[in-house]
Amino acid sequence: MTGQSLRALSEANFEDNEISINVGGFKKKMRSNTLLRFPETRLGKLLSCHSKESILELCDDYDDTKNEFYFDRNPELFPYVLHFYNTGKLHVMGELCVFSFSQEIEYWGINEFFIDSCCSYSYHGRKMEPDQEKWEEQSDQESTTSSFDEILAFYSDASKFDKQPFGNIRRQLWLALDNPGYSVLSRIFSVLSIVVVLGSIVTMCLNSLPDFQIVDSNGNTEEDPRFEIVEHFGIAWFTFELVARFAVAPDFLKFFKHALNLIDLMSILPFYITLIVNLVVESSPTLANLGRVAQVLRLMRIFRILKLARHSTGLRSLGATLKYSYREVGLLLLYLSVGISIFSVVAYTIEKEENEGLATIPACWWWATVSMTTVGYGDVVPGSTAGKLTASACILAGILVVVLPITLIFNKFSHFYRRQKQLESAMRSCDFGDGMKEVPSVNLRDYYAYKVKSLMASLTNMSRSTPSELSLNDSLH
Repeated sequence: MTGQSLRALSEANFEDNEISINVGGFKKKMRSNTLLRFPETRLGKLLSCHSKESILELCDDYDDTKNEFYFDRNPELFPYVLHFYNTGKLHVMGELCVFSFSQEIEYWGINEFFIDSCCSYSYHGRKMEPDQEKWEEQSDQESTTSSFDEILAFYSDASKFDKQPFGNIRRQLWLALDNPGYSVLSRIFSVLSIVVVLGSIVTMCLNSLPDFQIVDSNGNTEEDPRFEIVEHFGIAWFTFELVARFAVAPDFLKFFKHALNLIDLMSILPFYITLIVNLVVESSPTLANLGRVAQVLRLMRIFRILKLARHSTGLRSLGATLKYSYREVGLLLLYLSVGISIFSVVAYTIEKEENEGLATIPACWWWATVSMTTVGYGDVVPGSTAGKLTASACILAGILVVVLPITLIFNKFSHFYRRQKQLESAMRSCDFGDGMKEVPSVNLRDYYAYKVKSLMASLTNMSRSTPSELSLNDSLH
């Protein structure tokens, strides 16, 4: 560096000189008085250098003839640095990696304190809690990959009929029974199934009313014969439905691995088990206690309402949401358990001598559970002022605990509902009139891309383990 250039650089405090900045090929001329507003930053420190050695400690290269400084950094992030020097505030776009951005501003000597208020909350939240983003991204990847897997499994099952006797006929019946809305026949079958399910539930509810109950000479309550006919018709229909699906299933061994088929089986098992128990009780009076088992099994008929999941996109989406939201549900249960444990002990300590309902910690657990879930049965209430204050804190804490994961679960439900609608649309648009020839609704390149994306995401998480690897990853980008 010549003495003239050094003097020009040292006199930058007093003159409005310009220096050239070259960041990875991105060139920009900046005024020295703009840089001197932030003398503690890397570019600000350049203006106080008096030797080429000190300059090269702050940049990668320097051309004294052009008065140009070279930096081997990411040129796509440098505009954010320029905006900071011009306005004194940092802004972070949502698509940026917060870790790369943090390393970049650290290199330029810019403190995170300068991040503007509009971006500060999101930035620090993403940086301090990366696991939450990873959970959501993992759920999205799992659900997207799952939709591809389901479509591929659907076409794989459909292709199995080509090698079976009466394959085309069985395939059409299978599509009509397992895919409501696929054809006119499937819609009619779906409507009949829904009517029978609802009729069975309504009959069970009406049978519990005293006006429809019949008492025999021994004082035992019997079902109304009309309701019994409806019940037997419903069981016959459910049995026919299950047997028909099993008869046209592409793979008999995997039939009962499907959740909806298990629900169909559980909807008719109580009736047949009850029938067997009643026959055993009549033949052996000593086994009369088994009659109570039959009464319990009769109550299990209410689970037939789950059969509507086969015809309802919302119910299937709810099941998928619960499947992929086990972390959020686990957090909710954990928060409730901690709160119940704390408030039950506090209530026990305050009320044990004056309130018989809160005289034991297990009893206080019940009270805390009812209070934190804001049910408020009122069967057990604190009487002292301190106890009422504790109950108020318990209720407020319960509201906060329940509300926290609800938004995440609702967002996932919306996502799975859209995914389920797209999946149903893909299945209904298939055409197997001339046999299985192609898979028109599945883009295998996209499927492969999602698999590779999942692999690269796991490798990226591993690369964040050490600072040196972070720097290497940043330089590659």
